[in-house]
Amino acid sequence: MIRTRVKQISIAALSLLLLAGQVTAADSELEEVQVGTPERIEVFPPALKLNGVRERMQFVVTGFYADGALQDLTRVAQFQTNNADVVAIESTVAHPKGDGSAEVTVVAGGKEVKVAVEVARQGEPQLVSFEYGTLAGLSKAGCNAGACHGSPSGKGGFRLSLRAFDPELDKLTLIHEDFGRRTNSLNPPESLILLKPSMQIPHGGGLKLRPDDPAYKEIHDWIAEGCKLDAADQARCVKIEVYPPSGRVLKRPAHTQQLSVRAHFADGSIRDVTELAVFSSSDEAVASVTASGLVVGKDRGEAAVIVRYKEFIESAFLTFVRDIEGYAWSNPPTNNYIDEKVHEKLQQLKFLPSDICTDEEFIRRVYLDVIGILPTIQETHAFFADKAADKRAKLVDVLLERPEYAKFWTLKWGDLLRMTSKQVGGDGVYKYHRWVERAIADNVPYNELARQLLTAQGSSHSNPPANFYRTAGDTNDCVETISQIFLGARLQCAKCHNHPFERWTQDNYYGMAAFFNRVQRKKTPKPDETFIWVSTKGEVTQPRTGKQMKPWLPGDGEVENAEVDDRRKLFAAWLTREDNPFFGRIEVNRIWSHLLGRGIVDPPDDFRDSNPPSNAALLDALASDFVKSGFDRKHVIRTIVNSRTYQASFEPNDFNRDDTKYFSHYQPRLLSAEQLLDAICQVTDVPEKFGSLPAGTKATHLPAPDLVKHEFLKIFGQPERQTVCQCERSNESNLGMAIQFFNGPLIYNKLRDGNNRFRKLMNEKKLDDQIIANLHLAAVNRPPTAKELAASVKHIASKDVQIAESNKEIDVKVAGMNKQIADTRSAFKTKLFDGKLAAVTETIRADLKAAIATEEGKRNEVQKYLVTKLGASVAVTGEEVTTALDDAAKKVIADAQTQLVELQKQKQKPGDRRIEALEDVCWAILNTNEFLFQH
Repeated sequence: MIRTRVKQISIAALSLLLLAGQVTAADSELEEVQVGTPERIEVFPPALKLNGVRERMQFVVTGFYADGALQDLTRVAQFQTNNADVVAIESTVAHPKGDGSAEVTVVAGGKEVKVAVEVARQGEPQLVSFEYGTLAGLSKAGCNAGACHGSPSGKGGFRLSLRAFDPELDKLTLIHEDFGRRTNSLNPPESLILLKPSMQIPHGGGLKLRPDDPAYKEIHDWIAEGCKLDAADQARCVKIEVYPPSGRVLKRPAHTQQLSVRAHFADGSIRDVTELAVFSSSDEAVASVTASGLVVGKDRGEAAVIVRYKEFIESAFLTFVRDIEGYAWSNPPTNNYIDEKVHEKLQQLKFLPSDICTDEEFIRRVYLDVIGILPTIQETHAFFADKAADKRAKLVDVLLERPEYAKFWTLKWGDLLRMTSKQVGGDGVYKYHRWVERAIADNVPYNELARQLLTAQGSSHSNPPANFYRTAGDTNDCVETISQIFLGARLQCAKCHNHPFERWTQDNYYGMAAFFNRVQRKKTPKPDETFIWVSTKGEVTQPRTGKQMKPWLPGDGEVENAEVDDRRKLFAAWLTREDNPFFGRIEVNRIWSHLLGRGIVDPPDDFRDSNPPSNAALLDALASDFVKSGFDRKHVIRTIVNSRTYQASFEPNDFNRDDTKYFSHYQPRLLSAEQLLDAICQVTDVPEKFGSLPAGTKATHLPAPDLVKHEFLKIFGQPERQTVCQCERSNESNLGMAIQFFNGPLIYNKLRDGNNRFRKLMNEKKLDDQIIANLHLAAVNRPPTAKELAASVKHIASKDVQIAESNKEIDVKVAGMNKQIADTRSAFKTKLFDGKLAAVTETIRADLKAAIATEEGKRNEVQKYLVTKLGASVAVTGEEVTTALDDAAKKVIADAQTQLVELQKQKQKPGDRRIEALEDVCWAILNTNEFLFQH
């Protein structure tokens, strides 16, 4: 009976939605709700107070079950009021009808809960709030979005402030601009602001509002009331609250969740704004959300539902799980707390981690990730020969102390700090690069490194960290650079308006700017040198409000007593505090992203509610460990690399094939431009020359990309370092990459180099299988498989077959050329013979006739004599033929003789094409995914 009831309610709900033209994929999932038998149900809110005719309240009903599961029963619950004159329930929303008390009985799954309701002030008018009703309604409809009238120039001559962040502008454009034609208080439905978005007259933005939408009613009623503005003393909204709170786990088929949104005002009042809030999902593949706040899970995983009302943003984090046929948790071993946190998440979502990677995969992976280059063949053999149980951990320790470690990680910091000769000068970029490299080599604590950068001043040459304020060339650049590097926040939007998707406001932006606006910069007489110092005066003015801003810190608010010599020190002290919620998290996430190919928050420098971590507990644990270690970056790298999570195979299993964000298996990724170039050089044993830089300089050790323009590096995604965003470094494949590997000059020249790896091995008389094994060990750090070896040997042997076939073809061509020469000379010989024959004297002819008439016995002798005599007269010598040749014939013969010489040169002996075959083998290895990708 319960199942039937669910179906009836679902079909009825769907029918209503179909009539309204609003059915969505999310709504269609309602039919799958199964109530079962809950142990109890809870109703939110547990009691109601509706003070005003415009008040309403969204119910949320939750069922709790014996197995610990819970599910949202809101859409299948029954609501009954004991006093319809006081309160009415429309769908799942309570509406006031008259002053008084009432009780609403909520029934679901055979359980019931009673909710007390108090209704007041129904006889008093309650005007629509311009800010919290009308503008919120326009936001709900999307009219003031950046792609519509909220763009800086508006649309169709009508502009609104983005997401209603500037009510003064909206007041002007809605009420006064264009002679007030957008609102019609005498006949509200005829207002342009209603006619256009409801498509009653043509509207370029399409259908945005329907007459039965709550947002339409808010705007309509505001117009009908005379477009009144809010009173000066009206209570301001101070926060919004979303129910249920984050952390709810929903298991299919209990995969839906109704949200309730309540706005809290300064006078203590609370208003339900679910119908006016804007909802969006951080991951549509995991969960979608309807305009009414119904979240529907689509696949297993986690998603944040972002709820926005006016300038307020909150998120509800939900986890969706489902049973997987054949799945059973295998209790895999763990190496450290990282594996524990990862396994907890995998077990919850029913993913199985892949097995641990092979030694061949590990040594290649860890070398590339920690020091940026491939291991040598000797290093690979030594690792394979080591039978110690802790050999991987020992290798990690060795790599972290190698000089290449500091050089490679300086490359990464060079991207963040925008190290280019254009930005900091030719001398400056070398000094800056060496300073960062020394800091990393000395393992300077990260908080100290940040402090030195943020408070640096003086000469950009004698004090290299001062270059930080050379690349961040003004106050706005400082705010945006520092927030993205050290807070993981992209604040560019907040420069002009409140951030449309995050909590950052324009006031926050300029409050942070107050820490850095006193930084001064001046060029010195020395080439490319800038002097940085801090003034004791200077304030920041918010451009929209004209307000002088006090220094402001996230989480702490405005800073009092900020009149110190250098406000940057206050910011640095706050930033590097052990309890700072941003500083440690962004750095460990950045390190994790480099080592695992994807951040726990991804992109790794974009922390926001709408981009939640895939494993918040893991991120918190890493950040906490980072702080406890004294902000030791080597410690974090060592901990991550020693985990089984990092050492997992890239091969998925049947129970994690779909996972791309929870780290159940290693995610292969294309090597960076610099890594790839160094790897090619190492495999071919032909180093790259970078302009005037010292011979042997590796691409991963370059101080700046603009010191040497390199086409290969550019094509493979080397950033120009114009921004601090990690998105500037591209790892997307493109046609140029394919061309470079198929027939690009860099690889071609290294394969043809007379001193490359396989040519030297040939000179050392190495056998084919030895050379092939050497190339595999150099490129992919393992011996070739039997199949690979056989294919390569067969390819080399095939060259001798090709030689034999080619020689046969050459012989045929030679015969043809010789025949052409002979035929040409023969033609001229015949011509000479015919001429001589025509000149034979009549005497010889008469003698010939007489001889023919002579008796038979003597005739033969006479005839023989005459023929000999005649032959001598008409014989043609080779010299005569050569002399008689005309120019055309001479050219034909000369060309043929030239071709004969060339053809003879082309003839090869068995083994002559071995080097070509080895070039092919090396080229083929370089073009494998195993070489191109970190795995």
